[in-house]
Amino acid sequence: MECIMANAHIGCNFDDFLAEEAILEEATATAIKRVIAWQIEREMTAQHITKTAMAKRMKTSRAALNRLLDETDTSLTLTTLASAAAALGKRLNFELTNA
Repeated sequence: MECIMANAHIGCNFDDFLAEEAILEEATATAIKRVIAWQIEREMTAQHITKTAMAKRMKTSRAALNRLLDETDTSLTLTTLASAAAALGKRLNFELTNA
């Protein structure tokens, strides 16, 4: 995918660059995971929930919780996300949007 620039001094958008480098999906997944991990950690802090207590609420190990909170580990399941949300008294909200 080659971009056509209206102005020679302004490049394409960053998504086009990532797509050309074949890393758009990976970068998007990492960005989403960072936001999710940040939101979970922020809510844990707001509710004064330790990692040990959070893992217990999720009925999982602390190691599994650490993987969930690891912003670079994008291999998590919807079940894990739903469990974390429920442990915090929250629910998940996903939606597809136009590319």
